[in-house]
Amino acid sequence: MGIRKFLYATVALLLSFSALAAGPQRGKEKEKDKDRGQTPAYAGAQCSPGTGGPGASAQETTPIPVEEMIRRFAQHESDFKVARDNYTYTQEFLMKEGDGNGVPGGEYQYTSEVIFTPQGKRYEHYIYAPPSTLHRLVLTSEDMKDLESVQPFVLTAEDLPKYDVQYAGMEKLDELNTYKFCVGPKRIEKNQRYFRGTIWVDTHDLAVVKSDGKAVPEIGNQQFPRFATYRENIEGTFWFPTYTHADDVLHFKDDDVQMRMTVRYKNYKRFGSTIQLGKSTEVPGTPSGPPQTQPAPKK
Repeated sequence: MGIRKFLYATVALLLSFSALAAGPQRGKEKEKDKDRGQTPAYAGAQCSPGTGGPGASAQETTPIPVEEMIRRFAQHESDFKVARDNYTYTQEFLMKEGDGNGVPGGEYQYTSEVIFTPQGKRYEHYIYAPPSTLHRLVLTSEDMKDLESVQPFVLTAEDLPKYDVQYAGMEKLDELNTYKFCVGPKRIEKNQRYFRGTIWVDTHDLAVVKSDGKAVPEIGNQQFPRFATYRENIEGTFWFPTYTHADDVLHFKDDDVQMRMTVRYKNYKRFGSTIQLGKSTEVPGTPSGPPQTQPAPKK
């Protein structure tokens, strides 16, 4: 299945963890499509199963045209991405495995802090990481990418042209009135990770408050679980990822593995510096990933 560190947000989060046993082989034609950036099996918008609510209808009248609504919430996501890059936070990650019948197995966990140096360089510092006891799943580089950018999915105006976004009506989430959208990549580019599923946008702030779906595409013998990420209103109109959860059975060629994962994003604090901050960069001498990260098993 697949997993990541944290959103830069958002949380997020899901991951692609690979079973130690080899997975299914891909056909030659599918590999050709992948190389051309045309993997139709994963392209296009698709709402996650079970996300439709009673009364949700794409035929409902909206206060503004759907195209304008999409443009506005994507711009709000761009503004949010800039804002969150000025925040520190703590990320707690826990993954547990089991067999296809739910019998518990090993687990992997760590706690990290996303912080800044006095010079304004942003990096992730791991403060707790006991030895992994997993023996059926392996955390891969794709998992880490998904944990950082797919599970805490942020659909910015800059990334909007890459996605097919379809309005699916209004829906109530607890006390929130939301617009629901089905989202998926228009095409799959080589070495790129995408979100495919459903997002809910608050009708008042036009902020994404929940996402539910999967990271795509699947790669070789890796499997990626379905996940849901929840956001909370931390400051102004910005909703930050605070909780990501996955509970899925990953179907490998020779085995089924149950994977449960939670990611908690806590202690958001605005970085008190006047230095203009850009994209996070690795600081020399700091770890670039959690301990025991492994490459995907070879076929």
